[in-house]
Amino acid sequence: MQIAAKGWIDGDESAAEMLGRVATERPFLLLPPLHRVPLRVGNVVELVGPSASAKTHILIQAAVNCILPKEWNGVHYGGLERLVMFIDLDCRFDILRLSEILKHQIMEPNGSMYYDEELYALCMRRFLYVRCYDSLEFLATLKTLHHRLQKEKEVHHVGIQLLMIDSIGPFHWVDRVSTFFPLGGNKRKCLSLQSVFDAVVQDIKKLLLVHPMLVMATKEIILGNAYGGDEVKQNKSLLDASGLRNLASNTQQLPYREYMPSVWQSFVTHKILVRASDDHIPIRHYEEHSVYLSEWLLPSLSFRDKFTVKDAGIVIVS
Repeated sequence: MQIAAKGWIDGDESAAEMLGRVATERPFLLLPPLHRVPLRVGNVVELVGPSASAKTHILIQAAVNCILPKEWNGVHYGGLERLVMFIDLDCRFDILRLSEILKHQIMEPNGSMYYDEELYALCMRRFLYVRCYDSLEFLATLKTLHHRLQKEKEVHHVGIQLLMIDSIGPFHWVDRVSTFFPLGGNKRKCLSLQSVFDAVVQDIKKLLLVHPMLVMATKEIILGNAYGGDEVKQNKSLLDASGLRNLASNTQQLPYREYMPSVWQSFVTHKILVRASDDHIPIRHYEEHSVYLSEWLLPSLSFRDKFTVKDAGIVIVS
């Protein structure tokens, strides 16, 4: 077991070399609405918001920027030219939406009506996708992810930059009320909600040691009264029945009830709240774009950004 564990973490560099590289790596900015705070590999960013608040759109935009090259055939794209691993726990990811935004980003810099198919195929190969239908599949994916990322790095000659989880809490209530016993008896420890996230956090930490990357996870929440509206009324009974405690930071009270285990909460380094606003932007007769609000909760910033989602991606609204 010790030999196997040692083999799992063996890499191409020593621990001292890895720590030195990570410490000197410059922070980077993601595209709006995540552009307000510099981020480093090793950070864990949580995008929280109600249903239909553009959380997955934000992940898609960040993914497209990551898989695009800095430059291609003399055209500047400004991408990170790295791999993205997208773990779909909601099982609703729209690959056509990713493809559409990528094509727009390829055509936009040179004003062409056609996209470079070779570049498009290269970028799509850098987008790695896994779908999981329960916590057991999620844990199995994390356990085997090191070996897959190692192989993908050898194939593409670039490493991973983003690990995306959409979303982190879809199995919460199932795991909370269910008990899983392994085949062959019930003498072994059951897979409880707490043990699931203990394992999730530990496995991601191990991955970060050998594959330094930024972790981004979405999480669906129910907003409190401070954000008002029909959604609060519709879900008030669910809030009252959950019996969950509010999670307070040193500087503010979160505008929603936290339901994730504390081991995950303490793992998150950055948190941003996104939600739909009541504003809309007209685009043509009888058509309009919804406007969303984003607000940094960790670290806490004193202003909010407005943005909308268009065919080419997310655009900040003044």
